[in-house]
Amino acid sequence: MIVFIRNLLISGLLFCQCSAGFAAVVNDIRMWHAPDRSRIVLDLDKSVDFKVFSLKSPDRVVLDLPQTTLSGPLPVSGSTGQFIRRMRAGYPTEGVLRLVFDVQKPVRYLIQLLKPVDNYRYRLVMDYYSKDAQVKADQPEVPKKPITRKKQKKELLIVIDPGHGGEDPGALGKKAREKNVVLQIAKKLKADIDRQPGMRAELTRKGDYYVKLRRRIGIARSLTADLFISIHADAFKNKNVRGSSVYALSRKGATSESARRLADKENASDLIGGVILGEKEDTLAKAWIDMSMTKTVNESLVLGRAVLDELMKIGPVHSKRVEQAGFVVLKSPEIPSILVETAYITNPKEEKLLQNRKHQQRISNAVVAGIKRYLKNNPYIYANY
Repeated sequence: MIVFIRNLLISGLLFCQCSAGFAAVVNDIRMWHAPDRSRIVLDLDKSVDFKVFSLKSPDRVVLDLPQTTLSGPLPVSGSTGQFIRRMRAGYPTEGVLRLVFDVQKPVRYLIQLLKPVDNYRYRLVMDYYSKDAQVKADQPEVPKKPITRKKQKKELLIVIDPGHGGEDPGALGKKAREKNVVLQIAKKLKADIDRQPGMRAELTRKGDYYVKLRRRIGIARSLTADLFISIHADAFKNKNVRGSSVYALSRKGATSESARRLADKENASDLIGGVILGEKEDTLAKAWIDMSMTKTVNESLVLGRAVLDELMKIGPVHSKRVEQAGFVVLKSPEIPSILVETAYITNPKEEKLLQNRKHQQRISNAVVAGIKRYLKNNPYIYANY
């Protein structure tokens, strides 16, 4: 069993030296399951020491939390995903909470203690992977040399990115969560694109789990996507604020204060989603980005204008221009990329619309119409439009 923590590969017994203090409480245990991993999140009221080790016959992972107590039940069997058969809890010695993860088969895992952020306090996060998986702590993906797209492709590939997910709920309405409504819209959009002749769509996430921002870019680049569209729902403290918005990347600063604030909020998703932030992009990679990004941003603005014009037909828009800011998720050097804020989830009327299947379909139809309008003026990308 190999244990990973904050980029250090350690075998045997693993200790984390955290601040000692009074008894901590595990207030909740939550789980998220992605195709390649299962995530267990322990919500804590304060920082804790912990040690973790593995045992065989049967295979299990043991987590000891000194001076810690458990409040509430454990996840039931059947809800623990593809790697964990069941969870058990006990106190082998006084004041030490022991959690035992009986695993289906030998696994690899990453464990990290996250500091308070946003509405969360301390979280101890364990990600379980297949033993054969190449697991590493979350780092920014190093951009490769820009991919040269072929003229007049026979099939147009569009990657759709439902924002947030899993540990990161995104913006919150009275009842609705951004992560859920944008996934529903994204699935409708994929189905609509797949019905278009010569078009195909892929999703960066297909369920309720978090995908780090640079991984979303990496998915699009690995598929040699032609377009990238990130779907979101906006929020503001004033519940009367409403309307759709479309954003493209800015390399020189945000076009408005609201665009800057939104980019800051969206870029903070990795902290909420439980990703360890790593080093900056290396100099060579940044040079390749700089060489091709200007053309890509210009194409993104044209795509964004076409989509925004179609969204105007189905409801109010918050801004009549395509705004720009430094969104991490839009930084693919060769793929025109836009971020669509479908509505304000904090506006009661728009929250209801975002949960309405017919309105979700109207949003999807508008985005598809915008894509087709963009393609008519860009035969370089796709010959059939």
